[in-house]
Formats: sequence, C-alpha cells, structure tokens
Amino acid sequence: MSTPYPFTAVVGQTDLRLALLLNAVSPAVGGVLVRGEKGTAKSTAVRALSALLPQVDVVSGCRFSCAPTAPDPACPDGPHEPGPGGLRPARMVELPVGASEDRLVGALDIERALAEGVKAFEPGLLADAHRGILYVDEVNLLHDHLIDLLLDAAAMGASYVEREGVSVRHAARFLLVGTMNPEEGELRPQLLDRFGLTVEVAASREPAQRVEVVRRRLAYEDDPAGFATRWAGDEHEVRARVVAARALLPKVSLGDTALLQIAATCAGFEVDGMRADIVMARTATALAAWAGRTDVRKEDVRQAALLALPHRRRRNPFDAPGLDEDMLDRILDEFPDEEPEPDPEPEPEGPDDGGPGDGGPDGGPGGTPPQDGGSQDPGPSAEAPETPEAPEGGEAPAEAPETPQPAAQESAGPEQAAVRAAEPFRTKMLSVPGLGEGASGRRSRARTAHGRTTGAQRPRGHLTKLHLTATIQAAAPHQKARGRDGRGLVIRKDDLRQATREGREGNLVLFVVDASGSMAARQRMSAVKGAVLSLLLDAYQRRDKVGLITFRGATAELALPPTSSVDAAAARLEQLPTGGRTPLAAGLLKAHEVLRIERLRDPSRRPLLVVVTDGRATSAGNAGGRTDSSPRELAGHSARLLQAGGVASVVVDCESGPVRLGLADVLARDLGGPAVTLDGLRADSLAGLVKNVRTAVTSTASPHSSNRRAA
Repeated sequence: MSTPYPFTAVVGQTDLRLALLLNAVSPAVGGVLVRGEKGTAKSTAVRALSALLPQVDVVSGCRFSCAPTAPDPACPDGPHEPGPGGLRPARMVELPVGASEDRLVGALDIERALAEGVKAFEPGLLADAHRGILYVDEVNLLHDHLIDLLLDAAAMGASYVEREGVSVRHAARFLLVGTMNPEEGELRPQLLDRFGLTVEVAASREPAQRVEVVRRRLAYEDDPAGFATRWAGDEHEVRARVVAARALLPKVSLGDTALLQIAATCAGFEVDGMRADIVMARTATALAAWAGRTDVRKEDVRQAALLALPHRRRRNPFDAPGLDEDMLDRILDEFPDEEPEPDPEPEPEGPDDGGPGDGGPDGGPGGTPPQDGGSQDPGPSAEAPETPEAPEGGEAPAEAPETPQPAAQESAGPEQAAVRAAEPFRTKMLSVPGLGEGASGRRSRARTAHGRTTGAQRPRGHLTKLHLTATIQAAAPHQKARGRDGRGLVIRKDDLRQATREGREGNLVLFVVDASGSMAARQRMSAVKGAVLSLLLDAYQRRDKVGLITFRGATAELALPPTSSVDAAAARLEQLPTGGRTPLAAGLLKAHEVLRIERLRDPSRRPLLVVVTDGRATSAGNAGGRTDSSPRELAGHSARLLQAGGVASVVVDCESGPVRLGLADVLARDLGGPAVTLDGLRADSLAGLVKNVRTAVTSTASPHSSNRRAA
C-alpha cells in the first residue's frame, strides 16, 4: 500500500482544509464539494483526510461495519449478539465515475434467490463507506442513475437492493466528499444541495508559495515514507485536536442570537428550503468546537455562511456561486453578539505546517481562516451576472421591421460590439429520431439500464435486471425433464432473461450561430442570443454536451469545443461580436469536421445540429476554396453533405420584417430537418410543435423532405 501524502503538508488551500476538518469534527455537517481548476490538490487533501479520523469500533466479522453498542437490527450479517467489538481505521472509499450500479449498492444473486430462496448478497461501495468517507472524484461526470442511488442513500441513511421482489437493506451513513472541475459541467441541483459545504479552490499566484508546493511534492515523490515521517508530529497534533473537538462538540451552546443570525442570513440570501439553516447551525457549532470554545460567536456564523451558502443561492445554471460579503456583514451586524463568558481553558492551537505564509490546517486563530487572499472569497467577479432586463410582458425584444439588404451593404459596416442576450425562455422539445445507446440523459429515446421495460434477451455477462416473466417462460417447458417434485421451479442459468429497457439519452448539441452583418441589428441579435441561451438551458437540464461554432466575415470559428460545461458556452455567447459577410458554407463545413472528430471520440453519443441563421449566404469564406459556385450553392452543397452523414438538424429561422426571403426554409430542406422561427421555438407558442428532428438515414428515404409537425 502506498504512503498517502500528509494532510498537514498541503500548502495553502485554507478553506479546503478547514471544511474537511469541520466534517471530521462533526460528520452531521454533511460533506464537502470541492470546486476548482485542475492541479490544485483537491484529491490529495481529500485522500489525506482519512488518516486524521478517529478509529471506528465495529462488530467483529460484520461486513457492514455495525457498531457493537448499537448494531443495525436489519443488518444482512445479523442479528449481532452483544459483546465487545474491534477497532479499525476509518475507511475512505472511492467511487469511480464509470462504476456500475451493482458495484455501488452491491450485487444480489438472482439465480440462487429464485431457485434456493437464499439471499446471497455481495456488499458494494456504500456498505464499505458506512461510518467512513465516500469520495467521488469528478462528481459532476457521474451518471444519473448512480446519482439517484447516492441521493436515496444520503437521504435515508440506508441502501436498498431490490430485484424482482427480493430485497436487502443495510445502513449506509457516510461523509460524502466530491471534487469537480466546473469547466467539465455542473452538478445536478438535487445532489448539489446534499453537500453540506462547498469550497472554491485555485492555484496560488504567489511565487514563494508555488515554490514550496513544488519542493514538498518532489520531496514526497523521492521518499514517500521519509516525507510522511517528517510530518508525523503535525499529523498527530491535528488528529488529537479533532478528537478533542469531537468530545467538546456536545457541550457547545448555540444561543438564540446565533440562531437569529443564521436564520436572517439564510432569509436575506433567499436560499431555498431549510437545509441551509440546519447546515449553518451544525457548521458554526463545529467551528466553535474546533476553536476550543463552548459558545458560538458571530465569526463562526460568518464563516459557516461562506462555506454553506454559495452553492445554495444559484438561481440558474449560469449564475456563478459566491456570496456578497458586504451584505453578509450588514445582516450579521443587526444581531450583535452578547459578551461571551471567558473560557475556562485556553484554546488549543493547531500545528504550523511551516509553509510560506501558511497558518496551519485551520488557516488562522480560532479555527477561522483569514478572509484576505483566501480561496473562499470569490471577489466581485464571481458574483452572479446581471440578468438583462426584458421588455414589458416578459417576451423577447421585438424585432425592428427589416428589408433584405444587398450583399454589398452587409459588409460595409464595421464590426459591432457584443450585445446582451434577451431574457431566456422555456423551449420546445427537440430530439434525435430513432433509438440510441448513448450516455444517460433526458433528450432522445435510447436503450438504457433504467426506464420502461420493452422486452427481454439473454444476459450478456452479469445479470442486472431480471425479466421474471420471460425467465419463467424459458424454464417452464423443462420442469418435467429436470425432475421437478416440489412447488418451486427448477431454474438454471440458461433460463435467465435480461430485461431490455428504454429511457432517454443525452446528445451532443452543436450550435452553429450566424454572427454576420445581416444579424447585426442590436435588438435582433439580442433576441437571437436569448434564443440560443434558452436552448443552452434546455441542454443543461437534459444532460447534453454542447459545442458552439460562429461564422462571419470570411471564416467560421469553433468558439467552444464540445463540452459538458454549458456555463462556458453561455459565456462565449455573451461575448460574441457581429459584423461582416455571411460565410454560411464555412460554418456548415466546420460543423461537419467537428462532428466527424466527435464521432471518433464518442461514437455512441448522437449529435443534434442547431443552425441559427436567417439563411443568407454572401461569402464563400474558406469553404474548400471552390470558385465555380456561388456562396448560396456552396451552402446547399455543405448542408446536403451533413444530411448524407445522417446528422439530425434543425434551423432556427432568424429572418424578420414584412419582406421575407424564406432562405432558412431552403437551408432546412437541404439539411433534411425542420425550420422553426424564434417565436415558434417557445414552448408556450401556438406555432408548430417540433417533437422530432427527422433526417434521411436510409438510401430509400427522400433526401429533401421537410419534417415539420403541427401542434
């Protein structure tokens, strides 16, 4: 077993270490979500925490870590007789992003359960993590069905495994710790709220501190055991302080003033539900115990708010987590602390880790890290972006009447600065036709591990979802030959049938946005950005990957490679300038190239192409260098190339005004998909309802059919 990096040797990351230590003092705080860029010691600090936790007293031989003093009456290994147990170190169990459901909750042997009536159960990671730490690296990439299981276990403190009427239950209370890079996508709100605390981490910009990080890491890699020995004293001191704080925790008094401060803070920041108040109360109590005090003070409540509220006050996926500290101070100043009574003993001091500018694991006196320079304070730039004001009625800004402009006039104007997007709205459902097999999501129909049962087949590998009726039908004709003499069926392995299920998958939604001069009217581009932003919100909710291509002037640009981070796409869209000619063919060819590469990287994820344009084409751009065709002919050729590749497409028609050329309809026919207007994209619109984006996938299908469906 490799020697873990010592917790006290981590340089900086004050708030991260404090949040982890508070959970070690009081597991009821509810875990930690660590957000930050790669290479910031997120995983290193989490893996080092388990060495600081006190040992666990367990029933000897129990695979589910039952406590000898209060064993689980429903434990599959029970019932347990009263008696002394044994001590073992607290476990830190890692949940891989690609883990199966059976690996997480455990596996039940269906064949023995049906044939012999025996509950042969192999515990999973939730059983291993009971009374310990469950760590999920890249938690935002975890599949939806695993997130659902985690939510159930976190809410009930138990794990249930049920297969065709045969069920097993065991206790599963654990400290949930997750790390994530926001650039790779956000976390589902339900799971986000289950984390008690959240911490934003970033690499230090101080040269001296960065030098110390490199020096310690190289020393650890050269001699892990020797490096750990040098930090053993500091580790012992912090471990002793955690034990002392746990013992002091029941004696900490949470007074009425502190409770009023907590309630006023949560109300002032308009967080949903009551979980934030409870988590803040537990965190403030743990802070007081960590500082060696028996009373909760205003500084404890303030620090608890900075750790417990940022991820709970987001109103939509594009809001940056953060807290207005000036507002926080104004709220807390309305409820001044009473004069605290002097403590009978001096506060215990944490060890100094010796790093440059580093004040030990707690980051400062009294268990509260300094707020200047700490990673928790996001600063003004991390506050939620201002929401653009919508016109009366909440609709997208009205577009000015427009007449077709000659191509020469389109390129004459200078580039215009980026405009703000209009207020987003709920869009209609767009989906890819057919039945896919991609990653779990909420957009298009797919064969999945979860969903409605549609049939049965012989299992490929380990049986996970039994189709009971098909299994009985397969076994019934052979009962006499197998010598059945009792009431039960004689079931053999060849009789077992796996249920095939149909659910929803996430897709790759690739946006191709026209940013040329024909789209440059400020009101018009604001409405276009609002529509794309609305589609991005829809993609976030349906667990899609997104990409963004823009075209204007003479080129098309991949503004955002396909990613799970819808936030990044929204940020690039907000900064998009307009102006110049319209190289529509270049934009479509760039989409063809991006989709070709993505098909090699992730062949199971089906694409949905969303082209946002008025259909004009006034420049060939860099579309293959052909000079024998007009820009419009090149655009049609590029569109038919995408259709021949089986790409499902939809055109969002941005043309407006009393005179309409209908060029977007022509483009939609070339792509083999529907066209929908900006107004028709709204879910509450009376325009045509786009349910499925059809594409010609066989040689016998008509290559130019338009597939609009009426509401």
